[in-house]
Amino acid sequence: LWRFVYSARLLKTNHYRAAAPNPSFPAVWVPLAHYSGRIPVAVHKHSFFTMPGTVEDNANPELYSPHPEVRGMTLLDRAAFKRTVVVPVLKVKKEIVHVLLKSLKHTVLQRPGLKRVVEDPGDEDSKLVLLDPRKVPEFSLGESEQEALKQLNIPPEVSKYNLELTYENFKLEEILRAVLPEGQEVTSGFSRVGHIAHLNLRDHQLPYRHLIGQVIIDKNPGITCVVNKTSIIDNTYRNFQMEVLAGESNLVTKVKENNFVYELDFAKVYWNPRLSTEHDRIVKLLKPGDVLFDVFAGVGPFAIPAAKKKCVVFANDLNPESYSWLLHNCKLNKVDNKIKAFNMDGRDFLLGPVREELSKELTLVNKEQKAAVHVVMNLPALAVEFLDVFRHLLVGEPSSAALLPTVHCYGFSKHENPAKDIQERAEASLGASLEGRCSTYLVRNVAPNKEMLCITFQIPADVLYKRPCPAEDNPACKRLRTSKDFTEEKLLS
Repeated sequence: LWRFVYSARLLKTNHYRAAAPNPSFPAVWVPLAHYSGRIPVAVHKHSFFTMPGTVEDNANPELYSPHPEVRGMTLLDRAAFKRTVVVPVLKVKKEIVHVLLKSLKHTVLQRPGLKRVVEDPGDEDSKLVLLDPRKVPEFSLGESEQEALKQLNIPPEVSKYNLELTYENFKLEEILRAVLPEGQEVTSGFSRVGHIAHLNLRDHQLPYRHLIGQVIIDKNPGITCVVNKTSIIDNTYRNFQMEVLAGESNLVTKVKENNFVYELDFAKVYWNPRLSTEHDRIVKLLKPGDVLFDVFAGVGPFAIPAAKKKCVVFANDLNPESYSWLLHNCKLNKVDNKIKAFNMDGRDFLLGPVREELSKELTLVNKEQKAAVHVVMNLPALAVEFLDVFRHLLVGEPSSAALLPTVHCYGFSKHENPAKDIQERAEASLGASLEGRCSTYLVRNVAPNKEMLCITFQIPADVLYKRPCPAEDNPACKRLRTSKDFTEEKLLS
């Protein structure tokens, strides 16, 4: 009962923590919920894992701690984790063992790889049922346990049993806590990308990195390779240097996200399983027939689901490896005839194919057409700086304000007011105010005091369109054009 009450209280506490507004984010974050019509809450299995702390058990701490001599071990020696502990047992006739396990299911000892029932060396007709020392303090059964035994005609006599624990019986966090120096953080989150576990180890964990990698493989079925990030993402292609800590060196992997399958070389392209909810959020904003321009498409997590939704998709990535895997994944998901793929610089893609297609979509549109145009710019480190491309990208007059392209632009911010920061940077790049006509969405916390955000807005007509001058040779028109060019240069600087 107490476990149920504690779990309920914990769930309630976490619910309020999740629902409570973050004081560091102002009310400007709220409108996007109205814009998207939902607050994304999705659970994705096998994408991100953490190793939570284990509470030391005062009744029998040895049961949850490997042999103390493993402290400081850097090369994994599984045999060194062996130790013997004393646990309570019940002697039971073989024919009623199964019934007893049901009656005492909360009292029976449960450890990874451990048998709850063992042979009785002194009686071949009986078995020994191992009990949890926390539930049987001082080797004395409680009233409820005694009542259960009474109904089964089993004597409530508890004996002591020398139980040998091995490496297989300890959990991942218990092993790391026993090995790493006392008083230092041992928890370490990792992303799972197919058969690969991706770590971001702290400096004090680096001497133990190969041991940590091997333990992760041992304790997580399906993981056969563990890598540690050794550099920040600071190059043109958004990949990073990594070190293989344990397992095979094969970094070509297959992942499943939102019911789509992607194959990729994790060493050469960018993939982040923590963005699965964000990919799904954006795709849900699209309707069949909409046009999507994915400027930094990667291996296709926005483009492929959009194409499957019968959108018209133009996907681009500068990285030749990403472009190659994008084409591969289009075929893998059977949308290769629905996506036009490009291997270009993002700015050239916007000035070339995007401008050409927008000219067709927005100038030849009729009043009954309801298709919307979306531009996704998922390059958080630099995407905001690309927004200036939209200045006078088209010439003429918009057919309808409702058909102006909607931009979803991602960025990082370390500002105390991230929403205000990214809006001001977007406005500076566009040369126009977005006040009252943009929504800012917090995607995730990247690091302490560093947030990833998505700002969504319709490009103002005055920004996107350059009105043709009625008389190119008119002196007044020339003066106006010169003044306008000067203003744009000033804004850019």
